[in-house]
Amino acid sequence: MGEPTAAHSAQEFEKVLAQSSTQVASFDTHDKTAVQKIQQFLHSTPAAIPFIVLVAAILIFGLAIGSRFFSSYTLTLILQQIAIVGILGAAQTLVILTAGIDLSIGVIMVFSAVVMGNFAVSYGLPAPLAILAGFGVGGACGFVNGFLVARLKLPPFIVTLGTWYVIMSTNFIYSANATIREADVTAVTPMLHVFGISFKVGSAVFTLGVVMMVLLVLGLWYALNHTAWGRHLYAVGDDPEAAKLSGIRVDRVLLGAYTLAGMIASLAAWVSIGRNGSISPSAAVTDYNLQAITAAVIGGISLFGGRGSILGTLIGAMIVGVVSMGLNMLGADPQWKVFLTGVLIITAVAVDQWIRKVAG
Repeated sequence: MGEPTAAHSAQEFEKVLAQSSTQVASFDTHDKTAVQKIQQFLHSTPAAIPFIVLVAAILIFGLAIGSRFFSSYTLTLILQQIAIVGILGAAQTLVILTAGIDLSIGVIMVFSAVVMGNFAVSYGLPAPLAILAGFGVGGACGFVNGFLVARLKLPPFIVTLGTWYVIMSTNFIYSANATIREADVTAVTPMLHVFGISFKVGSAVFTLGVVMMVLLVLGLWYALNHTAWGRHLYAVGDDPEAAKLSGIRVDRVLLGAYTLAGMIASLAAWVSIGRNGSISPSAAVTDYNLQAITAAVIGGISLFGGRGSILGTLIGAMIVGVVSMGLNMLGADPQWKVFLTGVLIITAVAVDQWIRKVAG
């Protein structure tokens, strides 16, 4: 017998292929338990838990206090009170999404406000230049943080703890701890108080500071979810080595995140001048840093980076605001607010760990 021809071999091979299975591999989702399905949903919708907590808090305090709590005045007053923390929380969110942290964000805000006030009142410069100087200071502080983290590879916690001390002391030295009075600011330039302007929508009272907070969060939400920059930010926070191998400039993303966070802190400074009226350097000792981190963590932003929605940060700030307002209206000891905030933080981190098992 002769050797089989190439055509004959090909035909035999094709017969084997024809007899093979043509089914495509698939993942069976029907075997998942109810708990696993909930876990998967929460993993894909990080703002769901804080939203549920917010609704529950409103209902609980509403039932305990009555119709006064559900009034439009009370609910919009909560928004006014969280405007500064909401904006700072948005800045903190950008950094935390990269698996970092910025402990200096609060003092950057205060220093920026002091610079704006001194440039306008003490130096007599036009308001736009004073505001621009404040943004320049905030951006420069954020850039220094980003440079030390991205280029020198220093731990974010240590870097921003160090710059917190440096910026706070610079703030006191530069200002001589002198408060700029509201009347002096108004006499020179009402523009610094623009975010304190209020307006009514029915019986609800809003300020331009609240409007700016909402617009900022919506703008960042779009950027994080619908632009290459946002995808790169999440990728760097999730796995910087994998992001680097895929062609993402990790250093540039980190530098940009910290710099932008500093500039957003300057925006919070401008809003704080409108809300507080006066400009006090001693506000640097206020725990704005912790409040911003609290809003982000309670809002479902993972401290391990790469997961969370900035809408959740806004909701997290609202949760703290609702709890604070509710306890005040009930006449409770203020320490209960601190206690409940601590419980919410621990619970949020525990839930985040539970949800992350899906990805693991």
